[in-house]
Formats: sequence, C-alpha cells, structure tokens
Amino acid sequence: MNKNENLVSMSGDPIFRYTDGENEWEAPHGEECIEEISDHIEKHIGEVAMVFHELISDTVHIDVHHVKPSQKRPFHTLITSGMSDLAMNVPAEVESTSHMELMVTLPESWKIDEKSFNSESWYWPVRQLKYLARFPHKYDTWLGWGHTIPNGDPAQSFSENTKLNGVILLPPINTSPEFLELKIDDNKVIEFFSIVPLYEEEMDLKLTKGCDILLEKLDKNNISDIININRKNVAKKRFGIF
Repeated sequence: MNKNENLVSMSGDPIFRYTDGENEWEAPHGEECIEEISDHIEKHIGEVAMVFHELISDTVHIDVHHVKPSQKRPFHTLITSGMSDLAMNVPAEVESTSHMELMVTLPESWKIDEKSFNSESWYWPVRQLKYLARFPHKYDTWLGWGHTIPNGDPAQSFSENTKLNGVILLPPINTSPEFLELKIDDNKVIEFFSIVPLYEEEMDLKLTKGCDILLEKLDKNNISDIININRKNVAKKRFGIF
C-alpha cells in the first residue's frame, strides 16, 4: 500500500493519502476486551442501554455501546469496542497510543433507533465510528491526537442536512479524566478519543496554520465535542480574513 508520506502541509504536519486501496478482507479479531470496556463505560459514563453489534465484520469486530442521556449527562454517548483488539501501526519515532477506542457525543434530541438509522441524517455518526475504528487496521497505519480525516477525497458532507465533512480526533471534553485510559495489563493501555466533526475550511485551517490555531478558534466559540450539525464554521472567511 502506498501512503505518499512525503506530502507536508503548510503547517509542517504530514499529509497521508492512501492511493492503493485497503487490505483484503480477513476474519475479524473479536471482542477481546468488550467486558472490560463495557465495565469502564458504566463506571465513568453511565449504564450501557444498548450495544449495536456488527453482523458482518472485517479485520476487527466493532461494537457500538450506547449510553442514554441522564440528568448528569444530558446527551447520548456512543463508544466503540473492538478497535483496540489490534495494535495500530504507530511509527517507532512517534510517542502515541497503539490501542484506541472512539466515541461521539450527541444532543438529547438525536434519534437513536433502528428505524431512524435508515436515514443517513441520523446514522452518519455511527458510520464514522465504525469506519474510523477499522481504518488504521485496514491501511496499516495509526490514528492519534489532532489527526484530521476528511469524509472521502474530495470530502463530502456527512449527510444532506449538514455541511460538516471531516473530523478531528481529540480527548473527550465531557468525561472525567479517569475515563480517558483503560489499563488492560502491563502491555496494553486503551485510550479513548472523541470524534469532533469539522467543516472543510476548518480542516484547511488546521493544515495551513496548525492544530493549535484551530483549537483556539473552537474554544473561543465554545464549541465542544457535542455534535451540532448547524454550528458556526469558525474558519469561514469574512471580508477576506479568518
């Protein structure tokens, strides 16, 4: 597989383009830590009301755990298990976790049921969780803090009711610090990262100016990891400037 690792953005960060397709299908590694992850979620987030199991899996079996809104956490939380069953291919010179799980945080009004999931307007966060959880294993690569991933090349909106078309991976905001890591044994620590959707201009800003500039703008506009499909685009040009 050709990753074209020589591409570098204006901010100095590498750009990876996966040009030769993904690895061939292989039987999935399955649910090695699902009980530990489920217990971890219930200890730090809340009761798991439902687990969306994959019927057909490739390379890793990805389940999505759903914690319903509560008085303490008035939003839906969806968290993967299965991504961490395999170690990611982290470069030797990079200090980053090799075992990861992903999550999204959705407003209380978001529809999470089998009928609603027939519409991409409601299902796309789950699709992104599954796609990104499998991505590093299908392409022999890795994901880490501040990585941005567009929805296709060129990037396409996640659904017809939003212009969001990419994501950045960041530590979750609306959790306790104790949730961020789950130690399985001396050789395996799972880190949890939140998928934060971005607009194309925000991804471009990150590539040209760097991650810190983008995060400053998101913070200045009080944008958290709770998904808002109509939120302000913090990198949209106005009067010729950002």
